[in-house]
Amino acid sequence: MNKKAESLGLWFEELPVGLVIQHSISHTVSESENEEFCLMTHNPQPLHLDPTFAEKSVFGQRIVNSLLTLGLTVGVSVEDTTLGTTVSNLGFEETVFPNPVFLNDTLSFETEVMHSRISASRPETGIVTFEHRAFKQSGELVCRCRRNALMHCIPSENKLDNG
Repeated sequence: MNKKAESLGLWFEELPVGLVIQHSISHTVSESENEEFCLMTHNPQPLHLDPTFAEKSVFGQRIVNSLLTLGLTVGVSVEDTTLGTTVSNLGFEETVFPNPVFLNDTLSFETEVMHSRISASRPETGIVTFEHRAFKQSGELVCRCRRNALMHCIPSENKLDNG
């Protein structure tokens, strides 16, 4: 199939249940981006920003804002999964953060297709449930979220090109 630059993601039919994608992008979370994210989202939590406060916490140091971790976990997946092939994000079913992310942790990411079905109201689209996971360099799971996306089916002109 020839894909245009604006549709590098996978079509609904290319996302079978059980598909696991190991994303090639890893990301080291810096102090400055954690602080900037907290400022942009108006989150003054000292556990993320104040080293003295965080030293006295159960973690003994600052932890990365969990919404930054979630944003990276989903964002890194886009190029390999939904870039140009999604209609919309329908929502999140579950998000958990089983272990903290600390400043300068390097995260790696994977996505698994958990469920898919053709849309009852839009038969040219399908609904895919993705489970996105992030791990830090130690291998510990730090974020797991399930989200539903409305995905385009392969356009009919592409189906004709492929026989």
